Amino acid sequence: MRVVSPLSVSASAVSWDARKRNWVPKTKKTRRDPSSSSPLRLSLMRRSCVSVSWVAPFAKKPEGKSDYKVSQFQSQSLRQSVLWATEAVYIVWLFLLPFAPGDPVWAISPTTIHQLLGLSLNFFLILPFFNSVGIHFIQAPLLHPVSQTFLPRQLTTAYHKYSNSIHALQVAEGLFNFVIAWTLMFAPLLFTDCKRDRYKGSLDLLWAFQMFLTNTFLIPYMAIRLNEEDPDKTPPKLSKLGSVMVQGAPLVGLIGGLVCLLSLIWAFFGRGYEQFGGITERTQYLFSYLGSERLAYAFIWDIVLYSIFQPWLIAENIENVKRDDAGYVNWFKFIPVVGLVFYLLNLDVRDNDS
Repeated sequence: MRVVSPLSVSASAVSWDARKRNWVPKTKKTRRDPSSSSPLRLSLMRRSCVSVSWVAPFAKKPEGKSDYKVSQFQSQSLRQSVLWATEAVYIVWLFLLPFAPGDPVWAISPTTIHQLLGLSLNFFLILPFFNSVGIHFIQAPLLHPVSQTFLPRQLTTAYHKYSNSIHALQVAEGLFNFVIAWTLMFAPLLFTDCKRDRYKGSLDLLWAFQMFLTNTFLIPYMAIRLNEEDPDKTPPKLSKLGSVMVQGAPLVGLIGGLVCLLSLIWAFFGRGYEQFGGITERTQYLFSYLGSERLAYAFIWDIVLYSIFQPWLIAENIENVKRDDAGYVNWFKFIPVVGLVFYLLNLDVRDNDS
């Protein structure tokens, strides 16, 4: 093998090759002259550089843990702002302003008060059911479908004979009891909410007020539960009411789901007397009722908001469901009422009664 002496060549022209244990001449790396490239190659190179310069600013950078926390905080702040704005619109539009259908709370008419009393006495359709089977210890009140005022049963029957525009009180009763039964089923869901400790008040009172004023109190809870978690605070123990609701969640789900179903049937088939009208008349009355009464108009708002809050809460508390049943509960959560019934029927009571 020919040995190259470092003395015979310039130091910059040789390098030590450890594998060959000898000085070897350096090889020069030739660079291609861009001008020698073909025009097509140069054009493609320029276009690729321009494309990279446009795309690079929009490329998503890998997020660290701190970046994720910041984005999560911003998302929660945005949702809280939307919820508080919804609460303001809900109260101002439905309670105070005169522009929505019906009367605002400061100008409520005696007719509306009578209607509320009548619907409350027919709570869960208990009195109408007893009356229909011959039990008359308390007579179920009848609101006249047209005048919306209380009338004695005999006078109401006589009025029906001379009225050509009889619609259905059952539509109002069905809508009222549908929303109230749905509100009842929210109780076990709230008492098993994983973020309920961020609400500093009493969940018992919150749900009790929700039974009367529905989303007036549920919207603020949905906003408050998005507050930052206090790591030093221990999870609160369930109250007696909360423990009863959680232990009896399957029963609450059955009762609430059954009342919701019966309310829909009652709205179109209840009191099937000729003077109360058929499905066509009751459907016409439903649209006129929604467009003329503030109470019915507010129930539509409640149904829409409940349809949003139900899957939201179930999704964040799906771990409370029995593991084998979590899959289909997760699928049914988007169906109003039905998803909540499935959640309550499959709630793991033993893990949540604490």
